Amino acid sequence: MDVNVNERQPYTFDRVIRILFTVCATLATLYLLNLLKGVLLPFLVACLIAYMLEPIVKWNMKWMHCRGRFFPVVITLLEACVAVGVFLAVFIPYLVSECEDMADMLRKYATTQINIPYISENIHRFLRENIDLNEISKYLSKKEWSDLIKSGISSSWSFLSSGLAFIFGMVSWLIVLLYVIFIMLDYERLMLSFRQLVPPRQRHRVFRIFDDIKNAMNRYFRGQFIIAFTVGILFSIGFIIIGLPMGMVLGLFIGMLNMVPYLQLISLPITAVLCLVWTVSTGGDFWLIFWEAMAVYLIVQCIQDLFLTPKIMGKAMGLNPAIILLSLSIWGSLLGFMGLIIALPLTTLILSYYNLYVIQRIQQKARIRHERIENNKTT
Repeated sequence: MDVNVNERQPYTFDRVIRILFTVCATLATLYLLNLLKGVLLPFLVACLIAYMLEPIVKWNMKWMHCRGRFFPVVITLLEACVAVGVFLAVFIPYLVSECEDMADMLRKYATTQINIPYISENIHRFLRENIDLNEISKYLSKKEWSDLIKSGISSSWSFLSSGLAFIFGMVSWLIVLLYVIFIMLDYERLMLSFRQLVPPRQRHRVFRIFDDIKNAMNRYFRGQFIIAFTVGILFSIGFIIIGLPMGMVLGLFIGMLNMVPYLQLISLPITAVLCLVWTVSTGGDFWLIFWEAMAVYLIVQCIQDLFLTPKIMGKAMGLNPAIILLSLSIWGSLLGFMGLIIALPLTTLILSYYNLYVIQRIQQKARIRHERIENNKTT
């Protein structure tokens, strides 16, 4: 075997032109996405919702013994609406009550001097000097909400502007709903059409990349969403049990952070501040509720790592959390909310191309080099 594995492919005029064309096409695509993100955002949101609801549609098809997708899709949408309605019916009254209690706690903390063992007074002074607690408590109170509503009604132009914004918002959500219905009804046909668009010669490589993206999407959007939602519910239950103020809101916020694994750790300072406010307001022991909150963190983290992640995600590993966070940051800053939706598929696409055209070629060259050395030894 006389292949020279150390010889690199020369940069011919044709190759340079192809590289420049690829770079220009990539930049033009990003420019068009940024230009059309207002139009594409409802469609991408609808695609994400349809993708998340597809397993429920298949389960309803199996349960109803129905070959068509119309009735299972209708049942799935009704189930989703009922679930969201029940959640809002429970969450909104709780949120109003908790915001009112939190406003009272913040007003008391802003005017009360307290001495907590092992916590310097400088921390309290720093919080009071850098955070306008009275302003925050005012926004959390019911009186402020009613004043905002009255001022909006009394000002005709503001009321008209808010009414137009409301109408445009409703139209946007209506467009999303229509997209969701149409995509869910023809989900399988659309997936097959996308595959048939690929030229037959390139289908092996392209389908391999599509499979990588599909596996990453299944692990992240579906698997991680179920884990994050369950973790948020567990945190909310734990915080409500120990009596932490804004416990349900904080628990759901931690669950949302958990869409990027282990990002929930950045909520620890918020939890400590809430424990501090609770101590000043109720006169309780700060360290007692703080360590109870830490016990909630520890128990939920153990449930997530020992039970939820192995059962839902399996042994397959997704992207590294640092890569996920970097991907969300980069694409989010480039394309806004639309970038957050397409961040993972595009990152997976780039990594798949890199693995296919760089890593595997390096491994192939190393294997050829090893075979050539072995042949030289035998001869």
